[in-house]
Amino acid sequence: MDSLAPKQNSAFSGYERLKQDIIRGVFKPGEKLLMSGLKERYDLGVGPLREALSQLVAEHLVVVISQKGYRVAPMSLQEMQDIYDARANLEAMIVGLAIERGDDAWEAQILAQSHTLSKVMDVKTREQVLDVWDERHKAFHTAIAAGCGSKHLLQARGYLFDQAERYRHLWLTRTVFSEEALALKRKEHAALVEAILARDAQRASTMMRTHLMTPVPIIAEIMLVQGMGSAA
Repeated sequence: MDSLAPKQNSAFSGYERLKQDIIRGVFKPGEKLLMSGLKERYDLGVGPLREALSQLVAEHLVVVISQKGYRVAPMSLQEMQDIYDARANLEAMIVGLAIERGDDAWEAQILAQSHTLSKVMDVKTREQVLDVWDERHKAFHTAIAAGCGSKHLLQARGYLFDQAERYRHLWLTRTVFSEEALALKRKEHAALVEAILARDAQRASTMMRTHLMTPVPIIAEIMLVQGMGSAA
């Protein structure tokens, strides 16, 4: 069993690194992924790379071409809008269930994550700012969703979140480096927490849906500027 660990770890490492590069646009939508270039960039053999690529095909981030090679999956306005609409409606339902089922420990976790997210961050580079804010933002929303108590709903939420990652990254790069945009997000988060603690399911659900849909026009604008605005 131990002899298999290095190979499995290499494949996982390659998967995580390649996934991050695709999400962050290092490899563009539709770009062919050449095995020779991937081997050099990630210092991995063909086997671990194929495992990583197969996982990314399953996640719809990579597509197989002619059963011989791979390309980064295309992006489109239609797909983006569908993913965000599905996410917003599912998350709105989940927060309603969480308010119904969540206990005091759930409330405390939301408050803790909200506090961490709102804190001023002492980080040095743009990438660090993006990474830290995004990590804390995800933790905040995950804490809210956890109260629903449904493994299957949380799995569906996770799947939609993964599908939105490339589109979210476009929004993040516009938002995280703008004090005005961050201030608006802080207000939205504070209002959402207030509604949740008041156990106002209808208000919290409406706010969550609106909150998750606000990136859509920003992402659409960026995609059009970058030539990714075709419907597919």
